[in-house]
This record gives sequence, C-alpha cells and structure tokens, in this order.
Amino acid sequence: MTGQTIAHYRITAKLGAGGMGEVYRAHDTKLNRDVAVKVLPAALSNDAEYMARFQREAQVLASLNHSNIAAISAELTSHASAVAELSSMTTDFEGSNTVAKGADMKIRIAAHSIVLMTGVMLAAIALTGGRVCAQSAHPLVTQAEYDRWQTELSNWGRWGKDDELGTLNLITPAKRKQALAAAKEGFTVSLAHDANAVKEVDNPCPIEWELTTDRPETVTGRIAYPCIHGPGTTHLDSFAHMFFDGKMWNGYSRNLVTKQGGAAKVSIMTMKNGIVTRGVLYDIPKLKGVDYLEPGTRISPEDLEAWEKKAGVKVAPGDALILRWGKWARRAKLGPLAGDEAAGFDNTVIPWLKKRDIGLLVWETPGYLPQPPGDLTRNALHNFVLEILGVHILDRADLEALSEAAAQRKRWEFMLTVAPLPIPHGTGSPVNPIAMF
Repeated sequence: MTGQTIAHYRITAKLGAGGMGEVYRAHDTKLNRDVAVKVLPAALSNDAEYMARFQREAQVLASLNHSNIAAISAELTSHASAVAELSSMTTDFEGSNTVAKGADMKIRIAAHSIVLMTGVMLAAIALTGGRVCAQSAHPLVTQAEYDRWQTELSNWGRWGKDDELGTLNLITPAKRKQALAAAKEGFTVSLAHDANAVKEVDNPCPIEWELTTDRPETVTGRIAYPCIHGPGTTHLDSFAHMFFDGKMWNGYSRNLVTKQGGAAKVSIMTMKNGIVTRGVLYDIPKLKGVDYLEPGTRISPEDLEAWEKKAGVKVAPGDALILRWGKWARRAKLGPLAGDEAAGFDNTVIPWLKKRDIGLLVWETPGYLPQPPGDLTRNALHNFVLEILGVHILDRADLEALSEAAAQRKRWEFMLTVAPLPIPHGTGSPVNPIAMF
C-alpha cells in the first residue's frame, strides 16, 4: 500500500503488523501531520463478527484516559477515518522513544469495493530506536480478575478428586484415531531444539555431555540436564512444577514435592505411556505477514480466531495447540536475546483456553517480555494453565521446521506424539516431539 492515497491520507511506510491487521505510517495532507493507520486484512473485512469486535475494541480504547493514547475523534464510513497523530510531542519520528497514540478507523476504498479497512489502532505502538513493537489493544488483566478466575475457570475435581492427568483425559481413543487420520503422508518433523552444551546468553544452563569411554571397539557417553525446565531445553512440564497458594493441580499439596524425594503425585510418570493427539499449529507471524513477532507482542484471542479463519482449522477438545511467534527465526537473523524477551499469549487468552478444552499446550517461550507497567507476572498464564486448567505444557519448542512443512502443504493439522523419559518423581522431562503429516 506504500505510495497509495486513501482519502487525504498518503501511505508512506509499513510499520508492522499488529492485532488483526497491518499498521502504516501515513501523512494527513489536510492537517499536515503524520498519522498511524491500521488496515484490516481483506479476508476479514466482510465478516460481521470481526466488525463488531473492532467496534467493541474501539469503545475500550475510547474509554482509556492516558497521555499516550489519543481520543477517538470521529468515525467515517465512506472514504476516511478517525486517525491519531503518531506523536504530537516529537518531530523525530523514526528515533523517538515516545509511545505512539491510537485510534479506531474505518475506511472504504471505493463505493463498490468490498475491501473494508477497519481497526483499532493498538493501545501502544512503541517506537524505540526506530523499531516497532505492537501491543495488544486489550486492557491488562487485573490481579482481581486473575484471582477470581482461579475459582471460576478451575478444572479441579472435574475428573475426580484423585485425578493426576488433567486435560489429558480429553485425549480419548477416538481422539487418537482422529490424530492418526491426520498423518496422511507419513512425513515427520521434530519440534525439539537441538540440545546445546555451550553456555550462551539465552542458554545459561547448558546440558553436560562427554564421551566417557573411547576404545577401538566401542565408545560410551554421558549426558546430563542440570536444568530440565531451563530455556535451553525443549521439555514437558508435569503438574509438580508450579504451585498456587501451597497447592498444585487438583488441590494436591505442595508438600508432596520435596527436594529429597521429588514429586509423590502428578509427576512426569503420569505420562510414561506417551501423548498421541491431533496437533494444530497457530502460526501468528504468517497471519501478520512477517517472519517473526517482536518481543513484548501480546497475542490475543482475536489473533487466534483470525488465524483459524485464515487457516481453516481450529483446536478442538483434546487437541494440542501449538503456538509459534518466531523465536528461532528471529534468533537466526538478529542473534540471541540476553533477557529471554519474547512474544506470547496475552493473559486475556486464559478464558479462551478454558473454553477450547485443549489437551496440551506447546510453545517456544512462556509469556511475553518486555511487559507494560502494572501487568501480572510473566508466568501468570503459564502457571494458571498448568495448575488451574490442568493443561500440561511443552515448553521451549523449535517450530521453524514445522512451520515450513505446514506452509508447504497448506495444512496446519497433523498427528503429534510426545514421549517423556520415565523419571520417577520427576517434575519434567526433556522431549523430542514429533509431528507427522
């Protein structure tokens, strides 16, 4: 769209993708100012449900009272829209540290065009050193909401007071047969990142590996994982990994996990027989037309449902939801991030996950970083999903090969198998998950 003129807004550059559309820098030729314009993809422009959502989001944004958020001044339904100055406080747009302002907008290119561009300008588009970091338009989940959800959304007791499987109960024989049906070609892809024995800024606790025997007729080796739950290892979390007020999944006492004895309940041994289910990839960078999301990007329920419309597939009860934001693609291009910065689910996704009843959650990183002021802790969603919803988490996956294989086939569902090591009393295990198309 760069170079095009819509009403009196001349599009000068694409800033990036955010929410359910693309964000452009434009010049308001009437008022001689720079503005931000967000455009809804054509695929969603004729969808009444998404139109209604944008209206609701606009109302949320309009209700915010903050110096860094512009008020919505108007909504036009023909050729123009309400747009906001990117910054009324700086002239150095590209290098500004000023937080941009936002607005709702609605633009129709021509009277007979079905392409309707509509959207909520995100609540914060941070312009730091010329880099755009798009944030969710959703207000932050409050501590009060989070606390209330621990009762309202809890799955404790759903499968009985002695249950140790959580939503793995939803992976029934019928679900496994459905997963087998998705393996049409027999083509397999690993979701694991290579084990790394080198200490790096994003791998502070590397594996230990060495050959212990080297004779003409044989060699033997030794491997150790000092940090099974660390950022350098693709691993599966058991419910004995995190706690809420002295309790873990299904109300089991935190005292059942000790440093000396490990986990007496809900250990990794509950998954010794493996996990076989239907996997569904949510490739959010492909939704937004970018190679990867920027750290701090909050992925909303609307993003997930926009991807479902684009891909033509959605998770069902017992499925594995696999979320890609592009960590490894970004690392390959720009290098490692010392602070484990990441994109991730917005906390408003928690009720959405409860409703979808997924059997397993797979992602590259837990949470998003950097976080806006006043937010919950980074692991708020991770801990809630694991211990309150009872969804096991497969953490630190490498989804680049999976993304490529799925895109080549234009098929985002497959059979997923996960086999943890049978570690008695273990709180987690390294894994090499396999997707089969």
